[in-house]
Amino acid sequence: MLRTFIGKIRAGLRACILLVTIASFMLSYLISLLFRKRTKATDFDLRRSWVSLASNVMGIKYTVTGKMHDKPSLYVSNHRSFSDPLVSTIFIDAFVIAKAEVAGYPFINKGAEMTGVLYVKRENKDSRSAARQALVDTILAGHNVLVYPEGTVSKTRKVIPYKHGTFKEAALNNIPVVPIALEYKNEVDMWPSGSFVKQFFRQFSKPNTYVKMTIGPVFENSDGNTLREQVENWTNEELARLQKGWSDAFDKA
Repeated sequence: MLRTFIGKIRAGLRACILLVTIASFMLSYLISLLFRKRTKATDFDLRRSWVSLASNVMGIKYTVTGKMHDKPSLYVSNHRSFSDPLVSTIFIDAFVIAKAEVAGYPFINKGAEMTGVLYVKRENKDSRSAARQALVDTILAGHNVLVYPEGTVSKTRKVIPYKHGTFKEAALNNIPVVPIALEYKNEVDMWPSGSFVKQFFRQFSKPNTYVKMTIGPVFENSDGNTLREQVENWTNEELARLQKGWSDAFDKA
């Protein structure tokens, strides 16, 4: 009982700190625009600074293997929790394709809007088509894009079969695809459904959240289905590896 109470206090304090940091970062950024021009580089710098701070506030401990590709690419990741982008965007400068519901998430929505997000309504065919076109246009304009092709959050040991659309666009437009494998140590860190606020208190009442991430090799193929299979297979193999040796990984980190 006492541990539960302390955990709720911890999560509540973290929520308050995040609100303050969001307001502070937004204000300082707006003031800085009086003295310098806004660019995607400055937007990504702001986001990286905030997500790094937010990760520390929420006790996220991570070990990461691999690095960004040196050319504009499509990054595809398995999806575990709303906190996934907090880890990924520390290491990858990319526009994130997110479901429209994210616009209603506290702590995340305003920062996402300021620093690069492409919203899509999953149930709307026109919205999905527009998002795929925005994905292609954004990468061809010289920026990375990050997507979660499972289409939802998953707690399964392997990925939910990836949706084909983004891979077909990548193949058609000769866009390199870089897979990301992301895994959490504790099952309570994974969020398949339910209230955002309840999940925040559930996940971040703990002292720490442990997560591993691997940025994989580049995949290119003129056939979208083959490209999807290659990326999905790599991700499943890497997830199996990440699901082992938690204490060793963080003892060495």
